[in-house]
This record gives sequence, structure tokens and C-alpha cells, in this order.
Amino acid sequence: MSWQSYIDDHLMAEVDGNHLTSSAILGHDGSVWAQSANFPQLKPEEVTGIMTDFDTPGSLAPTGLYIGGAKYMVIQGEPGAVIRGKMGTGGVTIKKTNLALIFGIYNEPMTAGQCNMVVEKIGDYLVEQGL
Repeated sequence: MSWQSYIDDHLMAEVDGNHLTSSAILGHDGSVWAQSANFPQLKPEEVTGIMTDFDTPGSLAPTGLYIGGAKYMVIQGEPGAVIRGKMGTGGVTIKKTNLALIFGIYNEPMTAGQCNMVVEKIGDYLVEQGL
């Protein structure tokens, strides 16, 4: 299965009538493996900040999580495995696998729980596959 099919067939799939606004799979170095058409362009320092927070959980909390210049307030995640952010009526879930970062960005009517489920399900599958 191609990386793009994980985006098209899984991450952007409908969940209870809702779907993510955008999604992407990136390498730990920030290289884009696959993304939806409207996923924001990440800056190198944003990827560095995300990777630092996975290594040192809580490091993004004081400054916020930035994705394509948009600031998200960091909310409860899973240290070393999942970062979650909130901005207005939407948010983001980032799941770290052995080799990749899985991003899901959502807005209402999708809920944070639905976004978490979609992103973390694919992330957990990739971890099980050694990816």
C-alpha cells in the first residue's frame, strides 16, 4: 500500500459523517511521505519543536504547537507517543511511530475524540508493522 493511500483511504475517510480537514505522514526529519491537498506547509523549526516535545514531553506547552504558522494550545497527550493541540473549534492529533509522524487536523463538527481515533488507529497499525 502506498503512503498516499493511507491518507486517501484511511485518514481522510468519513467517521460518523465527518472527516479530517487535512492530514499528512511525515518522516521524523520533516520530509513529506504523503499528505492531503490542503495540509499546511510545515516549517523546519515546527518539526524540530514537535520532535523535541516527543523526546521531552511538555516542552511545547509554554510556547504552543505551531503547524504551518498556526498556533495550537497543547492539551493532554501521551508522553513520547501522541501530541494533541486545540485551536478554536478544531485541533490536531500527532502520533509518533518508529519512523513517521501521523498528523490529523480537524474542525467541527468532527470531534477531538474522532480525530484521535482515526490518527492513533493508523499510527498503532504502523507501529505494529515496525514502521
